[in-house]
Amino acid sequence: MPINIAIDGPVGAGKSSISDAVAERLHILHLDTGAMYRAVGLALLRLGVDPGDEKAAMDRIGEIPVNVRYVDGKQHTYLGEEDVTDLIRTDEVSAAASSVSRWPAVRRAMVAAQQRMAAETDMLIDGRDIGTVVLRNAPVKIYLTATPEERARRRYEQNMAAGDNTPYEKVLEALIARDHQDMNRATDPLRQAEDAVLVDTTQLNFEESVEAVLRIVGKVYGN
Repeated sequence: MPINIAIDGPVGAGKSSISDAVAERLHILHLDTGAMYRAVGLALLRLGVDPGDEKAAMDRIGEIPVNVRYVDGKQHTYLGEEDVTDLIRTDEVSAAASSVSRWPAVRRAMVAAQQRMAAETDMLIDGRDIGTVVLRNAPVKIYLTATPEERARRRYEQNMAAGDNTPYEKVLEALIARDHQDMNRATDPLRQAEDAVLVDTTQLNFEESVEAVLRIVGKVYGN
């Protein structure tokens, strides 16, 4: 059986970066499912479609060719042949992804693709419903989180480094709103799976967070 690791958690918890490091240490694939939904969100924005309008989004979803490829050991996300890996990390696209991910038909298609991949390949998947929906039987499930204030601080510092001067208070407000939306959506809301191990990184630096996850994996799959 392939190695399957499910990591869930709220926005700004460091899921993507920590999952990247863990997968690299374990020499397995890291599938960032959020990137798939972000690509759908970006495509809808480009088409002039409101991602929050379910009917309008579903009318166009068949036109959106989302692909995932691994280049030099890292995931790249494509719309057709266009590499949109960097373009899907804006706040606008993030909000669009959160909206479109609520629609059942979109989620069913994405989940089916993810499950097919996991059944054949050693991989770590991170997102917001991996342990509860996508990989319900994964031997390793982790819920990665931190306080809203700490997550907002990290996002604020990332934004500043990228030249985005959005005030911390606005970043925190947006993060709390995103948490509420993700945790209260009708389809597959964000929650900790009953058998997931909680990892709170509020007081941990990046390397300590990675090591905490690796220790949990090691208890199941060995070192």
